[in-house]
Amino acid sequence: MGLLVNSQADAGWSWQWTGFRSLMRRKQVDSIHARSRAGHQLAKELSILHLIAIGVGSTIGAGVYILVGTVAREHSGPALTLSFLIAGIAAALSAFCYAELASRCPSAGSAYHYSYICVGEGVAWLIGWALILEYTIGGSAVARGISPNLALLFGGTDSLPTFLARQYIPGLDMVVDPCAAILVFIVTGLLCIGIKESTVAQGIVTTANICAMIFVIVAGGYLGFKTGWTGYELPTGYFPFGVDGMLAGSATVFFAYIGFDSVASTAEEVKNPQRDLPLGIGCALSICCALYMLVSVVIVGLVPYYAMDPDTPISSAFANHGMQWAAYIITVGAVTALCSTLMGSILPQPRILMAMARDGLLPSFFSDVNKRTQVPIKSTIATGVGSAILAFFMDVSQLAGMVSVGTLLAFTMVAISVLILRYVPPDEVPLPPSYQGSIDFITSRLSTQEAIAKSSIVPVDTSDDIKHPLLGVKEDTVNYPLIAQNVLSNYITTEEGRRKIAGWTIMFTCVGAFVLTYSASSLGFPSTLRYSLCGIGGALLLCGLVVLSIIDQDDARHNFGHSGGFICPFVPLLPIVCILINLYLLINLGAATWARVSVWLFVGVLVYVFYGRTRSSLTDAVYVPAAHADEIYRSTGDSLA
Repeated sequence: MGLLVNSQADAGWSWQWTGFRSLMRRKQVDSIHARSRAGHQLAKELSILHLIAIGVGSTIGAGVYILVGTVAREHSGPALTLSFLIAGIAAALSAFCYAELASRCPSAGSAYHYSYICVGEGVAWLIGWALILEYTIGGSAVARGISPNLALLFGGTDSLPTFLARQYIPGLDMVVDPCAAILVFIVTGLLCIGIKESTVAQGIVTTANICAMIFVIVAGGYLGFKTGWTGYELPTGYFPFGVDGMLAGSATVFFAYIGFDSVASTAEEVKNPQRDLPLGIGCALSICCALYMLVSVVIVGLVPYYAMDPDTPISSAFANHGMQWAAYIITVGAVTALCSTLMGSILPQPRILMAMARDGLLPSFFSDVNKRTQVPIKSTIATGVGSAILAFFMDVSQLAGMVSVGTLLAFTMVAISVLILRYVPPDEVPLPPSYQGSIDFITSRLSTQEAIAKSSIVPVDTSDDIKHPLLGVKEDTVNYPLIAQNVLSNYITTEEGRRKIAGWTIMFTCVGAFVLTYSASSLGFPSTLRYSLCGIGGALLLCGLVVLSIIDQDDARHNFGHSGGFICPFVPLLPIVCILINLYLLINLGAATWARVSVWLFVGVLVYVFYGRTRSSLTDAVYVPAAHADEIYRSTGDSLA
């Protein structure tokens, strides 16, 4: 008891395999000690208003100006508002999980950082690698969409100056987009100036977009009351495609809400992360959901859903009522929305690269922070150059589905991390080898104290109790085997047994969620096999929920990371539902998307195996019980004060 051990190096036969051990090693929450060794830190400049600007700007893109027409025509009909509401609720489940982890672990890296702390290095690497793909392709796709909308403000698709207009290169059979590349470089320059300055710029652009959406809501509401809301007076009713169609529309518009994770990526730069991060995420998501619903209420009421223009639904709705001039305001809204989303797409990636480089998984080049601007300029420039090249040469619209894979993988892992944090939080802290002397000293001292405590125990003479049983009844201790009476109850009630049960239950719950969603989505399976797999997955999922609801959560959860922040409600139900929803959306992204992502993930595995695994900052780390970490720090003079 009380001994400090390198338990991850010596804890049984499974740890003897070095490769597997490296996948499972976990880092600590960035404490004052870890920060003191990390060098120059990012600037703490962001307040709750800055976070709301980042969240709203990253979430509300030009998709809302197009998405309402496509979803209403093909899925929801007049029930489009309910589709946005249900999708917003589903996104809020992930937002709750993000809010707790962001306030407990306020450091750069977002889902990569949380996965590294709660799950392990291998999963964290894949999440970080997938997020790099997400932000690179997402930023390039947004940049390619700005020039056509910008051209509309100048009179038409061919109205841009020659040096900005798209050009077709016959020899290469490709269309290059100089405007997209220039815009990426402009955004990169803003991000290099400073986090506060770039956030203020994003706030200004986002405000212009919100004003355009408010115009749509107010002017459209006036037209609707004037014309009698013809879009709702249909013989097909409010659900022309049924409830299933409305739910299918929710799955489509769910991706209009992915953007609040950009707020979590700036956690290290927030002045008061325990208070401001949860409020920033919650307010941004609430504002986006309200705007989406109000716009959809107005548009589907102005024009019958089947008559909507799938490409320009809002502009055509106003044009049908004689307000062609409104198209310019709507186009301004679309352009500003795209510019804001571009900034939100490029902002998180340098911080992901910096976090991975800090942990030794990428070259240290990416972890450098400029002392004047307190921004990872090298990572930002590398991100900007990569996105600009991709936006200039490639039409990445066919790769847009790959963006969703990174997002949904991150959402799923964040929900799993919340379960781990509540039931089996890491009880060991990795320390650098330089602390070995202090570790040996504390170990020796605790061993001596334990030996003294054992030797000071005075034996108790129980002979009288044996000779004179209570009430004259002689107790028979032979007929009741100790194993039969106590093993099961002791295993369940001891802390070690509770943690093992919780850990295995979380794993089987995730397996059950995957089996259920995969079998439910595999319509090509024989009905007997499909229903059997659904039953097995559902049983595992339900049993996991019941067991996690019955057993106690870990007491260490109260002290894990930075306390005093947001606490995710309805655990374990809420994270499990979040896992189920995200896995369902992941599985239904399509085989072509998964084939492309698999190539990228395979490249990531090779990079980790041949570079990151051996250069990780945890390669030679010594793991000690978390209860003794502060004592070791104090013994080396690195106190909390």
